[in-house]
Amino acid sequence: MIKLTLYNDADVIVNADLIESVERTPDTLVTLTTGKKIMVREAVEDVVSKVVFYRRLIAKNHRVFGAKGNSLLRAEVKGYERWT
Repeated sequence: MIKLTLYNDADVIVNADLIESVERTPDTLVTLTTGKKIMVREAVEDVVSKVVFYRRLIAKNHRVFGAKGNSLLRAEVKGYERWT
């Protein structure tokens, strides 16, 4: 999940796995696989960076959420604060 900012300054948490495309229109338009479109304040490059960071964090800490990591809180995962 990544945190993006809507044009009314409200935060929205987006499932990065559902992002189909990110367009500069000249604003940034995020299209989800569900067909929903979200106009956000972040630049296209920032959205891509957040998705890349999120995926790297998940890959790096995948064992934390596995069978051996169930006792850890999500906040204990290094870099969790940067997800959003």
